[in-house]
Amino acid sequence: MRMYDMIAKKRDGGTMTRQELEFIVGGFVDGSIPDYQMSAWMMAVYLRGMTDKEVAVLTDVMAHSGDMVDLSAIQGVKVDKHSTGGVGDKTTLVITPIVAACGVKIAKMSGRGLGHTGGTVDKLESVPGTRTAIEQKDFFKQVNDIGIAVIGQSGHLAAADKKMYALRDVTATVGCIPLIASSIMSKKLAAGSDAILLDVTTGNGAFMKTVPESIELAKMMVAIGAHNGRKVAALITDMDTPLGHNIGNSLEVMESMEVLKGRGPEDLREVCLQLAANMLVLGGKGKLAECRAMAEAVIADGSAYEKCKQMFAYQGGDTRVLDDYSLFAQPAAQYELLADHDGYIWSNDTEKIGNASVLLGAGRITKDDTIDMAAGIILHKKTGDFVKKGESICTFYGHTEKFAAAEEMYRAGLVYRDEKPAEKPLVFARVTAEGVETFA
Repeated sequence: MRMYDMIAKKRDGGTMTRQELEFIVGGFVDGSIPDYQMSAWMMAVYLRGMTDKEVAVLTDVMAHSGDMVDLSAIQGVKVDKHSTGGVGDKTTLVITPIVAACGVKIAKMSGRGLGHTGGTVDKLESVPGTRTAIEQKDFFKQVNDIGIAVIGQSGHLAAADKKMYALRDVTATVGCIPLIASSIMSKKLAAGSDAILLDVTTGNGAFMKTVPESIELAKMMVAIGAHNGRKVAALITDMDTPLGHNIGNSLEVMESMEVLKGRGPEDLREVCLQLAANMLVLGGKGKLAECRAMAEAVIADGSAYEKCKQMFAYQGGDTRVLDDYSLFAQPAAQYELLADHDGYIWSNDTEKIGNASVLLGAGRITKDDTIDMAAGIILHKKTGDFVKKGESICTFYGHTEKFAAAEEMYRAGLVYRDEKPAEKPLVFARVTAEGVETFA
């Protein structure tokens, strides 16, 4: 078997067999297939596409290129959740304690932030003392004891994905839906949960910019899960506007705790309730309306918040900060960004807001950058809100010398108009093995 022939076959629209995909992925991981040949094959996939079965097999092969986590030592149904990323996307911090408080096991591995999107592991570590690197036996014990653990992802999961993504990033193949789907789902299959809920974000702050693209990606990932014996569903959620008001690690933890305490912004609360309800459905807890009521109940009675505190305590976190936010690391300075026009905020580019928070120190431009856990942005006005000239749109937190660059980035995506923009739904669609249900 030669890689030259694999490239030619896909270039001409052929369908790869499992044996061929094992040859390609295995050879790339062990170094016998060079970058330039893998790049040519991935470009052929970009241009010619793949069948659903072909993508499912590729995903399984990628998943088995590294460690496969066996969660059978954890009693009960294990449900995972994955978001395709966004700004102010702190939903994991809210929904995993809700789902665990309702009796479904959460054994979750999450990533760090890079670029304009935040990472759950960074947010967890903004709570002083919290450990996100845990030995497998301790991870299993924690989930069996309290029903929930959220830790950092092992570097040995889906070894092929890391190499393939790095190559896609420099060969203009990042936007290939079969390769996106196999990248996401290979890690989820390797992580071992019985069921997976996908939060596919869409809009100017997301990787997928349009609802049809997001639905296409969701359908492919749901099909991959079904082919590999997992229950998978997806929600298409809006990321034209950041979720909630707080952007930045400790700021997002504070806002998440407010939702778990029965307060917090309505948009964040609503999206989290819909995600949690769908996770409970996948966990076998009932129909969607019943599961929504369960999620609301554990917020109302305080058990979801207590479950969250229990998780942080188990992982070494100082839970006092969850009750008293003044105990978090404090920012060096703050700055009010003021409106320079009267009018409605017609659009407020979410990716630029995310990049502004990175410039303040809340995120990473390269994977080795150090994060300022107290840095970030609190939004006072969002898309659709009316502002008067001189009114505060948002507050920056960080070091004074970083405010000018962050302001320039933020204002570059800010558009005012005299008319109010049309409201969008928070959730556009639900995708399951049975089909697509749209809400817009």
